Amino acid sequence: MIARFLPFLEWFKGYTIHHFRLDFVSGITVALVLVPQSMAYAQLAGLPAYYGLYAAFLPPLVASLFGSSRQLATGPVAVVSLMTATALEPLATAGSEMFVAYAILLALLVGLFQLLLGVLRLGLVVNFLSHPVVNGFTNAAALIIASSQLAKIFGVNVVQAEHQYETVYNIFRAAWYFTHWPTLGLAILAFIIMYAIRRINPRLPYVLVAVGVTTIISWATGFEHNCAMKLNQIKSHEAVRTINQFNETVDRIQELVDQRIQLGADMKKAVGVYGENSLAAASVHNELSLLNIEIEELKERNQLLKQQLWMIHLKSTGTHDGAMEFYDLQTNIAGMQYDQYNWRLLVGNRRIDSAAVRMACGGSVVGNIPRGLPSLIFPKFDTSVAFNLLPIAIIISLLGFMEAISIAKAMAARTGQRLDPNQELIGQGMSNIVGSFFQSYAVSGSFSRSAVNIQSGAVSGLSNVVSSLVVVIVLIFLTPLLYYLPQAVLAAIIMMAVIGLLNVKGFIHSWKAQKYDGIIGLITFVLTLGFAPHLEWGIMVGVILSLGLYMLRNMKPDIALLAKHPDGTWRNSERFGLARCKHLAVVRYNGSLFFANTNYLEDKILELVSSMPHLKQVIIVGNGINELDASGEDILSLLADRLRENGLGVSVTGLNDSVLDVMRRTHLYEKIGENQLFRNVARAIDALHREAHIGSDEAPCPLLEVVYLDGDSGGKPRW
Repeated sequence: MIARFLPFLEWFKGYTIHHFRLDFVSGITVALVLVPQSMAYAQLAGLPAYYGLYAAFLPPLVASLFGSSRQLATGPVAVVSLMTATALEPLATAGSEMFVAYAILLALLVGLFQLLLGVLRLGLVVNFLSHPVVNGFTNAAALIIASSQLAKIFGVNVVQAEHQYETVYNIFRAAWYFTHWPTLGLAILAFIIMYAIRRINPRLPYVLVAVGVTTIISWATGFEHNCAMKLNQIKSHEAVRTINQFNETVDRIQELVDQRIQLGADMKKAVGVYGENSLAAASVHNELSLLNIEIEELKERNQLLKQQLWMIHLKSTGTHDGAMEFYDLQTNIAGMQYDQYNWRLLVGNRRIDSAAVRMACGGSVVGNIPRGLPSLIFPKFDTSVAFNLLPIAIIISLLGFMEAISIAKAMAARTGQRLDPNQELIGQGMSNIVGSFFQSYAVSGSFSRSAVNIQSGAVSGLSNVVSSLVVVIVLIFLTPLLYYLPQAVLAAIIMMAVIGLLNVKGFIHSWKAQKYDGIIGLITFVLTLGFAPHLEWGIMVGVILSLGLYMLRNMKPDIALLAKHPDGTWRNSERFGLARCKHLAVVRYNGSLFFANTNYLEDKILELVSSMPHLKQVIIVGNGINELDASGEDILSLLADRLRENGLGVSVTGLNDSVLDVMRRTHLYEKIGENQLFRNVARAIDALHREAHIGSDEAPCPLLEVVYLDGDSGGKPRW
């Protein structure tokens, strides 16, 4: 009992100073990967980079203390980060205050659901996500994640389109004209460093080396080159006109949002005073609907204007008083000298200040990171938003847990540790809940960092405690050093990490095992790509297809007529080309016998009886019946009655104790008769064969000797 509430106490049984040294080194090694990766994944989630450090602060420690695995490294991961971004995109603008609040709320919901499953010991619910579905989803997610970073790699800006493939097309179109070559160069350098070091020695902190080298280059070369200018210094009529139109839409959207808040209050008042179905409530509801339509239309216009501003590139020149003026690239005024820079407008989601229009000719860096630990803040709980986020929270909970438990099982196989999936659910749930109170977004187990942890020799969860302490040191003392870290390098880190998620062999393996599993995996893959960025639809369709096929297979279980096989057992006569006995039908049934397939069993046996005019006895081989419900018991009783009414004997073999218990409780045991219930097929044939063959000219009998359909007896086995 104590181990369930305080599982970390098990770490210290037989713990030595040597074990501590291993955990200490492993913790530091993992932290060297965790710090840059967490910042990269936060940006993938649509959050400022430092929220990744917040997610790397407490969640790894809490998951380790209350989870089951001793080597699992919890924290920000690619798939959960991407799903966070796609879930919140319709509700708020990426990076905004509201977006951050919703991301923290989503982490709380994910944690609560995981904790509930763990406490109720319902870890088996993850079985609804079959391996082909998860493989198809993960491969698609890896491609989506990689493609989502292309804009940062090329140093261009594009608006997120309705479908991911449209966004990718827009990125390449923008890159064709406006690639920022220093940005692309630093990204390529980061790729080369990470790839080369990982090939030489995977234990070296290749991510940290890439971050360190590129950050120093960024600082030394003035990679970030921004300035703020007055609007009247921009001499491009197109730029000024578009900026003014953009500001008008932003102002109008804010005005309508304020009206919507007031109408929301009026709606509550009307419902409270006049009732939900009153004319007053209906009138306010109609106004709200019209207002929402107008807001959505303005948001679309706002996005188009933002894209136009991003596509505007200017050149600059100095004036006689030292000020700068900006012109279209095509403008050439005689006698005026222009600098070599290609300036672009820095446009966010807020109104552009005409007194300080932000412009850049350099690359994007992480920028200021607040120094210090995240404050303890209760997540802002909005009932309507929580209700909207609940479906995606459930999917993230299950997917995140499946990823975590898969990693934990792989490591447990190497260390011999015993895992408790429900305890791991509790650990993952607690990490997300506690993290949400310290401004963390949803986390899960990481493949790459767990591999680093176990390769470094981690013995217990103390290594994760050390990793969290390193993150604390970074947050308190080292954040200024991260200012010049290029955004493109974070994108390169993400792309390098998701390469490991690609698993083409998984499709081939599923196809070889069962073709329908391979098809489901491919359908999930294609739909996830097609629905992107709305990833949840792909995995939901995959789960529905898996469950549908599972039900279909259970509705039509394998039923076979058996005959003697050369190996001495009784096998499927049709599959192996074996002759059938005319008088004894040995029918094997594989599967649970329940309400969904009872009619199928009845139809098959009656069809068999009608095709065998000399039949005298039916033996049902029930070794594969692992469950019998009321409908299944009822159909066995009816079959016994119908067969006996037609002068046929009925016997059953190989039933397990739980099925026999059901038959005893319902008196089916007595109805069939104890002398007609056998332990195995051999005993049933020994007892019934002679009587069934009285007056028969069948020789040899296919139940006693091997007889092929062509009449051969004995001979070599034919597989």
